Formats: sequence, C-alpha cells, structure tokens
Amino acid sequence: MKIGSVILPEKPLILAPMEDVTDAPFRLLCKRFGVDLMFSEFVASEAVIRNISSTLQKMEIHPSEHPYGIQLYGKEISSMVESAKIAEQYEPDLIDLNFGCPVKKIAMKGAGAGMLRDIPQLVKMTGAVVKATKLPVTVKTRLGWDETSKIIVELAEQLQDTGIAALTIHGRTRAQMYLGEADWTLIGEVKNNPRMHIPIIGNGDIDTPLKAKQAFDRYGVDAVMIGRAAIGRPWLFRDIRHFLNTGELLPPQTVEEQVKLVREHVAMSAEGRSEIRAVRSMRRFFSVYFKGLPDFRETRVKLLQVETFAAVSMLLDQIVERWGRMPAWPAGNDGPE
Repeated sequence: MKIGSVILPEKPLILAPMEDVTDAPFRLLCKRFGVDLMFSEFVASEAVIRNISSTLQKMEIHPSEHPYGIQLYGKEISSMVESAKIAEQYEPDLIDLNFGCPVKKIAMKGAGAGMLRDIPQLVKMTGAVVKATKLPVTVKTRLGWDETSKIIVELAEQLQDTGIAALTIHGRTRAQMYLGEADWTLIGEVKNNPRMHIPIIGNGDIDTPLKAKQAFDRYGVDAVMIGRAAIGRPWLFRDIRHFLNTGELLPPQTVEEQVKLVREHVAMSAEGRSEIRAVRSMRRFFSVYFKGLPDFRETRVKLLQVETFAAVSMLLDQIVERWGRMPAWPAGNDGPE
C-alpha cells in the first residue's frame, strides 16, 4: 500500500493519534509490536504558529518512528496552512488533518469533527493544505455530524478531488462520540465506490484479530487504524499481524509478561522527564493496564496515586505475586470501553 511516497506493507496496521496517549514512549512501544504507521498526538494549529513549546514538542520525531505523520487540527485555513509548513520542518512522512475529534472543547468551536458542520470550509481547508506542503496529506474524519447527516460517501469524493493521499474514516458520527458500535457499512461503501482510488483506512472497534481480519475481508479497506483498544495492550498489533499471516491466535499474554512490559514503559517515560512527571504521565495507562483482573480495584487506585519509581515497582511486584499467571486480559474482555 502506498500513501503518496510512503510505502507500507500489505494490510497495514496503524496506530491512531490520541491526545495524552500517543506520546513518544507509547508510540515506540507499539512500534516494537509491529505498528506500520504512527501519528503524533493531535496538534493545535494555532498553538503551532504561536510557537508554544509544549505543542512543538509533540511534533518531535525519533528516527525509529518512521513512517510517521503529524496530525493537525484547527478551524482557520490560514493557521492550518502555516502550521503545516512548520510541521514539515520536523520531517514527518505525511501531514494528517483531524476532522474527526468529537470532544466538546474542540468540536463545538468548529475544529475537529466540528468541521463536519461546514463541508465547504472543510474541503477548502484541505485543498489549501495540500497545495501548501510537498508532503502527502491525509484526512481523518467521521461518517458525519449526526444521524441525519451521514455524508461520508459524498465527502470522500470531494476530499479525494483536493489531492489528499489517503482517507481514514471512523465509523461513528460526532454525535455518537464513542458510544454504540461503529458502522463499517458506510466505510465499505466508500471503499467500494468506483470513483475512489486513494487508500481507505477503517477505524472503530478493532479490538481483536478476528475483527481486524473481518475489516479487511468484508469491507475491503486498505488498512485498519487502532486507537483505544491498544491502550494497555500494545501487543494487539503483534497478535493481529500473526493472525492475518497464519490464521492462528497467539496465546494470551500473562500478567507477569504484562508487568515486564509496564516496567519498560515506565523506564521509557522517564527519559527526559523528572521522576514525578514520568510517573504521573503513566497514570493514563495504569488506569487501563490489567483491566478486568478480579479484585484489582484497590491496587489500581494505588497505582493512580503513587509518585515515585520505587512505589510503582513495589506495586508491580505485588501484582506479579498475586495475579502473575493469569491472562493479562481475561477472556471476554476485548479492550478498553
């Protein structure tokens, strides 16, 4: 599969951009387990052009992360164009435009999925960014704003006409947020539209190898993007790839193996950060790691309160001692809600 000049393997597995989740340590961890393409956390265009240091840091790329894309969001065309030019200087492999984020503070201000309420502006913005950068430009969006405006089939054609190199579709409307099941039928309709010739990437509810295979086989997508299901379970990419290649399911990872992974994640998060910042940055993952273990609530609360490496290590030792031989994700618990 090709996205502009970016060459990916057959049936690529892509890590979705997620705010406060897909930082460099988590991306590198997922890369180890076979992710074929990754993105930055989504980056506010206005913050980029104002030279906000914390925002610029989100665009920094480790050499081993390629192929890698920087995802931008905003509501002003001029800001998106200028931020794309700045992002280009960080040497990503592509620029992605976020027209899918449903959170209120973004969408209700006209950015992210909020752009779905002004399709002419969305299309005009996309075309302007495509013209402003030499990099391949991709778009991530949703089916539409709400149940009455599922316009993705028509929108996909319009976006393709602007010159984008690929399109990612999350199978929900903005109004759905992350509730209910993702509707892959419309994703499949876009992919099977004879007018479409760019890669179509499907996103939404891919939390098992079986669902990933179904997305490829039933709906014909060129790639799948995985987000929330990988939080606390980065080996999901390895399990999916193995199943796609062999038709066999790998045995579940044990809690003991998971703890080893968590220790590595903590160590990676500590690079370039103070101890307290590193531990606090892990809390978003501690809330999901070991999800579904019996009688784990008290230990999880402690993990969310500690602020030193020593305290984290002690709790991880206790977890191994009590739950070490159990599956890290018990049967029937396919991923984060």
